[in-house]
Amino acid sequence: MIHWEFKHYKDLSLDELHDLVSLRIEVFVVEQNCPYQELDGKDKIAFHQIGRDDQGKILATTRILGPGVSYAEVSVGRVVVSEKIRGRGIAHEMMEKSKEFIVSEYGEVPVRISAQEHLEKYYGQHKFVSTGKKYLEDGIPHIEMLYTPKEE
Repeated sequence: MIHWEFKHYKDLSLDELHDLVSLRIEVFVVEQNCPYQELDGKDKIAFHQIGRDDQGKILATTRILGPGVSYAEVSVGRVVVSEKIRGRGIAHEMMEKSKEFIVSEYGEVPVRISAQEHLEKYYGQHKFVSTGKKYLEDGIPHIEMLYTPKEE
């Protein structure tokens, strides 16, 4: 079972920050063999979703940026689940929790993401739609996607 919480950067402990960055480097740099500048300065103004196991180990995370940081809209990025727990639906739960947090923090607003292209179907399951913009980022094919809440 994964236990979820959201914290702003200023509320993270040093150990939490270390463990979040370590997990992101483990997946994005080492596993995907993609050397890039992981720390980009945006963590300092972000909310961080933390997914811990029963022992308190961080195994999943997302980074939520307010409007005007990466895009005009709110954005979700640095979406990562440890290889140890993949295939159990954790990533789907994590994305739904991210969207719920965005509603509680920013309201029913559009959310724009930069997704690795091979994950387009995964994000599509969460109602993100391709904007048609495809590009290479750090040597990996990406696609820009947008979630737009339903008009009630």
